[in-house]
Amino acid sequence: MADTFTVERATTIDAPAATVYPHVADFHAWTAWSPWEEVDPSMERSYTGADRGVGARYAWSGNKKAGRGSMEIVRADEPSRVEIDLQFEKPFKSRNDIVLALTETAAGQTHVTWTMIGPVTFMTRLMGLFMKMDKLVGGDFEKGLAKLKAVSEA
Repeated sequence: MADTFTVERATTIDAPAATVYPHVADFHAWTAWSPWEEVDPSMERSYTGADRGVGARYAWSGNKKAGRGSMEIVRADEPSRVEIDLQFEKPFKSRNDIVLALTETAAGQTHVTWTMIGPVTFMTRLMGLFMKMDKLVGGDFEKGLAKLKAVSEA
């Protein structure tokens, strides 16, 4: 069994990378497209560090479904890549790497790939007995990318 898992989804957005990038490099903008925003409408959020890009931090605490955790942008290559350190505290502790890669096509569209890589822990192994991480999170990524597409093309 592998020591890590990877979940990856992609979409093509009819907008240049410079239009899409601000939506992924600024956690304040995530409320418009993140697939987890509707999980708990009364979720508590806090933003610290930089306003956007490297050093921007976002923390949340919500109901049982939303859990609690934080994200920090650790790399931001405008307009092509954002890397995030994602830490969950509840419902269980885990740390994952997130990469949002933006590749502009010759036609002026942007191909966005959303990747999450994390360690296979006891909890992810246990959850994997019932459902693979790809199936657990992949649908959320697809939903988020569809919303990011709509926001970026508006």
